[in-house]
Amino acid sequence: MNLLLDTHALLWCLSSPDRLHRDTRKKVEAPAQIVFVSAVSAWEIEVKRALGKLKAPADLQDQLDANRFTELPLHWRHVGALRSLPDHHRDPFDRMLIAQALADGLVIVTSDDRIRTYPVRTLPA
Repeated sequence: MNLLLDTHALLWCLSSPDRLHRDTRKKVEAPAQIVFVSAVSAWEIEVKRALGKLKAPADLQDQLDANRFTELPLHWRHVGALRSLPDHHRDPFDRMLIAQALADGLVIVTSDDRIRTYPVRTLPA
């Protein structure tokens, strides 16, 4: 199973890995595990940083590389998957992460209960 970190799970992995659920942390840290980080999360971090709502590492790309995380670009198939999503959640960043996970068969690492209302596989962050 390939994982997709939602934005807060990504920030926890980088700054406070002990906050992650123990079993999930083991999976994220497993050498053979593929862990994706979406360009959508980078976008969300920069938007919230610019608004003064978030402090995040300035060297985000370096930290992603150091943690062996795989960049997940935004593709047309991901945008197309938005059409089939019910309107359970208004956050456009989370909706796009859900669409990416559905389109690519990924499991989202999250603590957001609203994400679990969608037909997407999740692991607790």
